[in-house]
Amino acid sequence: MFRNSATAKLVRTGIIAALYAALCFLTFPIASGAIQLRLSEGLCLLPLVFPEATIGVAAGCFVVNLVTGCAIPDVIFGTLITLTAATFTYLIGKSIKKTAVKIVVGGAFPVLFNAFGLPLIWYFCYGGLEYVYMLSVLFLFLGEGVSVYLVGVPIVLFMEKLKKKKSVNEENSATKTENETEKQIK
Repeated sequence: MFRNSATAKLVRTGIIAALYAALCFLTFPIASGAIQLRLSEGLCLLPLVFPEATIGVAAGCFVVNLVTGCAIPDVIFGTLITLTAATFTYLIGKSIKKTAVKIVVGGAFPVLFNAFGLPLIWYFCYGGLEYVYMLSVLFLFLGEGVSVYLVGVPIVLFMEKLKKKKSVNEENSATKTENETEKQIK
């Protein structure tokens, strides 16, 4: 299930993009707009486990923004914010080994980048008053925090557990194969 072949990585990327889009479409009334709770942003922690998730969440974001009729700068720059946040999350996953720390630090990027970046894009795309920016930051900060930490953390912990279990099973299988080979040689 967690093979590292190029095909497996491509399939995982597509599945993550599709899951991101599906979660947004299923929760559409609350997944878009100035006050939003985009539960699919919980998938932005997956780059901690799978590097290819970086592209998957960005592709899912692009599809959702494009299909839901966002302004073109919102589609482009909103996707770039998600890609940038996912990339930083991936880099944290590579550099920090302690699971709890990497989840807390890695999750901060999608929360902060979206909370402070998206209202700027919306201000230039759709207009608005300056005080609305700070309200948008507040609402996005809260929504992203819920999505990333309440939805994303259980997903990442589950995936890491599966990955470790697979690693142990592969080691046991390799040891068993070596023992059988030694018996055949004797």
